Amino acid sequence: MNTPSIYGLTLEHLKSWLEAHGQKPSRAAAVWHALYRERVTSFDHMADVHPETAALLRESFSILTLAEHTKQESVDGTVKFLLKLTDGNLIETVLMRHKFGLSVCVTTQVGCNIGCSFCASGLLKKSRDLTSGEIVEQVMKVQLYLDAAGREERVSHIVVMGIGEPFDNFQHMSNFIKVIKDHKGLAIGPRHITVSTSGLAPKIREFADSDLHVNLALSLHAPNNELRTRIMKINRAYPLEELMPAVDYYLEKSNRRITLEYILLKGVNDQKEHALELAELVGPRRHTANVNLIPYNPVDEHSQYQRSTPDDITGFYDTLKKQGISVSVRLEHGTDIDAACGQLRSKQIKAQ
Repeated sequence: MNTPSIYGLTLEHLKSWLEAHGQKPSRAAAVWHALYRERVTSFDHMADVHPETAALLRESFSILTLAEHTKQESVDGTVKFLLKLTDGNLIETVLMRHKFGLSVCVTTQVGCNIGCSFCASGLLKKSRDLTSGEIVEQVMKVQLYLDAAGREERVSHIVVMGIGEPFDNFQHMSNFIKVIKDHKGLAIGPRHITVSTSGLAPKIREFADSDLHVNLALSLHAPNNELRTRIMKINRAYPLEELMPAVDYYLEKSNRRITLEYILLKGVNDQKEHALELAELVGPRRHTANVNLIPYNPVDEHSQYQRSTPDDITGFYDTLKKQGISVSVRLEHGTDIDAACGQLRSKQIKAQ
């Protein structure tokens, strides 16, 4: 019988668990230090943890539950991990190198039910949510990979943008963030953590009201309801008239900027009229939002979509700029490997 991952416990949860099992809550600090600073992978190696406590933890929890199935390494330093869960399901985790540090993109669900028509992640429907421990372990897997390489490098940024809709797994996602930003553990700063959503308006409001205080990115991808509904089914449930007020609520409550993700699809949403319409939509939020243009990574199963030309990308960017909109073009990573999110997983499952 599989035991749950100890990575799923926040420090406060661990203190409460120890107390409930007849242990001193103060021993949680030594366990936490062993897990996240010494990065031990066995309870037997927790030298500074009371032996009785270590034995109890060994009986009740696992440390490592994910197995490396496949790993792809790009010439630009990007590494995509295909990880196998204890139930045999596969998920993706990606390490990306930036000038500002090392970023890890984590997955929150096995498959995805949002059904964006251009996305590889939704090719396989959601079978279950990941636990907070399974999400934390993705970060730890990458950190252990870096440790083994002897580079003395540290994961410094997290993006919750892998397979699945994070807000559809809200509680486990929230616990994950509390674990990774704890200053006694991985100590990843809140401003270095970004959660992406396809647009679950009520959850955006709940996120704004939470004590997480991390960044938000919205997968917008279209400037009007008709087009957004055509490429993103979620817009039927939460059209722009409901979504954008939720965004405004987040902006007011958090006092932070938001990133509006916009994937460019040739001839679909990348023309000048689309850029002007997007500028009008974003305009009232021009001082609190940044549009991030994303060149499309083609997916075999979505052959109706093609990558926008460099001229179209430049033209779209320039049009937004002229309208006073803050805009950037995402720097691509791993273009020589299965770059699209969910692509490696989908290929591996089909090959089985």
